[in-house]
Amino acid sequence: MNFLRKIGEINRMTLNKTNKTLAVITGPTAVGKTDLSIDIAGELNTGIISADARQFYRELEIGTAAPTKAQCSKVPHYFIGHLSMHDYYNVSLFEQQAIKVVEQLFTASDFVVVTGGSGLYIDTLCHGIDELPDPDPVTRTRVKEVYRQEGLSGLRQWLCRVDPDYYAEVDRGNPKRMMRALEVFLCSGTPFSVLRKKHYKTRPFRIRRVVLDRPRAELFPRINQRTGQMIEDGLIEECLALYPYRHLNALNTVGYKEMFSWLANRWPLREAVEKIRTNTRRYAKRQLTWFRRYEDAGWFHPEEKEKILDFIRRDS
Repeated sequence: MNFLRKIGEINRMTLNKTNKTLAVITGPTAVGKTDLSIDIAGELNTGIISADARQFYRELEIGTAAPTKAQCSKVPHYFIGHLSMHDYYNVSLFEQQAIKVVEQLFTASDFVVVTGGSGLYIDTLCHGIDELPDPDPVTRTRVKEVYRQEGLSGLRQWLCRVDPDYYAEVDRGNPKRMMRALEVFLCSGTPFSVLRKKHYKTRPFRIRRVVLDRPRAELFPRINQRTGQMIEDGLIEECLALYPYRHLNALNTVGYKEMFSWLANRWPLREAVEKIRTNTRRYAKRQLTWFRRYEDAGWFHPEEKEKILDFIRRDS
């Protein structure tokens, strides 16, 4: 049975057991998730859990388009700036912490809103993650050193050699995921693909998954405009302050990587800004590919608020 069919069955089994609903509002970057989620959470009298892994880090405010203080004041927000970029964090810790917040919010409301564009974190909150060993400091340092000296190419060659099955499916542009698989292999002696059994948990709440989408003729100009707004809001100054820490995993993301290359004199500022726009558009396409796996999702334009509310509130 494939992943999505299994998830659909879990959701249907859960529907008849609870009147609590986890409303997931996701979609590509710059589609308009933040403002709509605030409106939806206000209508449902509940709080918002962020599932945007880049917005977890308090130092990365401008380049991640994190909600402003004014936006956060409208409804309670969780997992926004709760970490330092120096902190160790993983999706398993997020699952444990987020489930506790969900349970807390359900004591006061029948709904909880989750929003963000990090599909792995959304899937983990909805359906759990396999328990995998955490690496010891020596192992983590060994893998980091390979990445530092050999870059993505070194990680790819190593992973392909020890775990070809996972290598075939992993995003080979994402060093964090490849490093995690290598750490698990070194700690356990077993390939990550073997240990990851995909045992999905049945949550004690319903899940309503909303994917926001816009035509490219709308989305891409919004990405371009937001990039320009980040520059006006102080992205250059933010990157100058963060440049000494550019080796950290938290900063290995669109927006910061391009600006760090400019600061290292690899290309002019104008080219760095254009590369941010281009790479953000590519990232949005990858996000949409991930979200199309959700067979139980409702797809909406962000301006269809009433339809989205009806979809979230429906009984079955």
